[in-house]
Amino acid sequence: MKNITLAMDEKVLKAGREYARKHNVSFNVLVRKLIEQTVISSKEQWLEDTFALMDKLDISSENQKWTREDLYRV
Repeated sequence: MKNITLAMDEKVLKAGREYARKHNVSFNVLVRKLIEQTVISSKEQWLEDTFALMDKLDISSENQKWTREDLYRV
């Protein structure tokens, strides 16, 4: 990962750091995520976010038998 230098208004920097603190992330992570969301297509990001959320779930389908009807039931 490359390091970059940004110039930013002091008020914006202070507000950004406060926002990041309230959301339990570093300012660096906040800026990185905002740039990623801006430049990566929403379809690609949606898929990555979906898999990340699925990885966080504490569930298992082990020993579960699925039928085709089960898979299509809403």
